[in-house]
Amino acid sequence: MEWKFKKPDSPNWPKDENGEPVAPAYLKHISGGPLDLELAINLLEAYGIPHVSEYPNNGAFGKLIFGHPPSGMEIFVPETMLEDAQNVLSADVVEEDEELE
Repeated sequence: MEWKFKKPDSPNWPKDENGEPVAPAYLKHISGGPLDLELAINLLEAYGIPHVSEYPNNGAFGKLIFGHPPSGMEIFVPETMLEDAQNVLSADVVEEDEELE
């Protein structure tokens, strides 16, 4: 393992049958403090879901000045992974009980 100061590469954006990147789909607007933003992004990365973030209403400038965007962040994921991403961020964990015989 190599030591480095950058964040590990996020999962690669999937491609369709023609080799073109899958279209992004709007997932969610995350507002709140930096912890809320990082939690959402890290959950997606933990489950291997690539994402693209956008800061609306000059949020990039707010991130530069305050350290986090005061207007929140828009998250987009590949449209083929939208349902999985919604399930990950909704925190509705469904566990199937398996009976041991």
